[in-house]
Amino acid sequence: MKDGDAEQKGMSRRSLLKGAAAVGALASVAGAALNLAAPGTAEAATKKLPQKWDETWDVVVIGSGFAGLAAAAEAAGNGAKTVILEKMPIYGGNSIINGGGYAAWDDKMHLRQKKNLGEDSIKQHIQDTLKGGDFFNMPDLVEVMAKEAPDALNWMIDEGGAQVGDVLVIGGGHTAYRAHFSAHNSGKDYTEALKKIAEKRGAKMALNSQVTWIWRKDADPKSPVLGVEVKRGSKVVNVRAKKALVLASGGFSWDVQMRMEHWPKLVKEFNCTNQKGATGEIIRYSKAVGADTLHMNFIQLFPFAEPEAGTLDRPAVYGFSGPGVGVIYVSKAGKRFVNELDRRDVCAFAQIALGPNMKPAYTIFNDAIPPKFGGKPAEVEAGIKKGRFIKGDTIADLAKKIGAPADVLEKTIKDHNKYIADGKDPEFNKPMKKTMVPMDKGPYYALPMWPAVHHTMGGLRINANSQVIDVFGAPIPHLYAAGEVAGGVHGSNRLGCNATTECVVFGRIAGKNGAKEKG
Repeated sequence: MKDGDAEQKGMSRRSLLKGAAAVGALASVAGAALNLAAPGTAEAATKKLPQKWDETWDVVVIGSGFAGLAAAAEAAGNGAKTVILEKMPIYGGNSIINGGGYAAWDDKMHLRQKKNLGEDSIKQHIQDTLKGGDFFNMPDLVEVMAKEAPDALNWMIDEGGAQVGDVLVIGGGHTAYRAHFSAHNSGKDYTEALKKIAEKRGAKMALNSQVTWIWRKDADPKSPVLGVEVKRGSKVVNVRAKKALVLASGGFSWDVQMRMEHWPKLVKEFNCTNQKGATGEIIRYSKAVGADTLHMNFIQLFPFAEPEAGTLDRPAVYGFSGPGVGVIYVSKAGKRFVNELDRRDVCAFAQIALGPNMKPAYTIFNDAIPPKFGGKPAEVEAGIKKGRFIKGDTIADLAKKIGAPADVLEKTIKDHNKYIADGKDPEFNKPMKKTMVPMDKGPYYALPMWPAVHHTMGGLRINANSQVIDVFGAPIPHLYAAGEVAGGVHGSNRLGCNATTECVVFGRIAGKNGAKEKG
């Protein structure tokens, strides 16, 4: 049975727990590592607790993206001897290739107020996130994210020297201007800031260190997680986590088998925007030591990815950042097909519904639009050279280059310009914002786009303290999780820019609380 099926079939949580209890009872064998028979962990039956530890740390963090770096920084800052284990040869995970968006209802610069972009609040950020996730979200987690978002952003700026631009964007599904973007429109601006804080506070990092098992003695709810098995080249070492193990390893979007277990239609033919390390084994190992999961069938597609490779590059961000200032999405037929300010899942499914013969769809804009969301002429020129942007001096010229009927595309753009002037979109009921500008002058540009697997909203069940929850509903001692490896914040659909916020906020919480555990 796949995650989420129990509720759909009417199976009670009580019956599930009874089954889990039976499995747990069988797993409690003297001297053996706990094994709850998680998928992909058949070797668990032969796993034996290490007789000695090759390394000992207070806090061990798995993963070096936003969540892992934030956790390590706070753990070290609270006096814990801390190491980050990163399986890849470079640090940063998906975070370093992130588009640089961070959702916060306020910031120390008070950009929204200075730019007179309307009201926002914790309550509004919470409501947008819950609505965007179809209210499958865990409300307590959403509240923590929204409440702590400004402080976490200010922390990266003040202590890490993070450079944040002076542009605010309203992303799809959000109802307020709260999407901040780093100065270089890259997550690297934040990872470098967080790495700086972590290193300054004494945290260490070990690259090429792949965790291959999580050690826990038995199924007793009071039994803590002890450490991890780590592979470094041909060498295997056991690393003790005296106070806490923090899981910040990301999602499972590149594990085709795992994602198909929960959404069978996401076959290997679907590209993926993420780095190759997003393979989900830490979720499997965590399940093997009793951790619960939720929302594993909620997997997000990114509508604006490069059509062939599925990459999320800087041009792809134009599709996300532009709707609030006037970009439109059109099919190869030259027609709009969706409310451009709608949620990512709505935009992605609207493209897929066009049919495979209509691949790719296009984001359309002119020179007046990019400056409104922080885009730069040099970026556009670079995108043209790479073939990511298609340029036409006139609408007819652009239509010819993308294979759309010129008269249809001209009417589509003319109609949308009128909608901006009228303040009403009769086709898709898109909220027409005062920041939108008409595309009444060339040159015009098209960004080819098509959905790719982007974010796994499901993962390990955590509480507001970032503690991992077991199948009986209790925290697993000394085990924490933050970021995409954890589920519950986003519900069925993640609003753009909430991921960075979630990672940093809950990474900080995990690090602080982990450092306070008794060794």
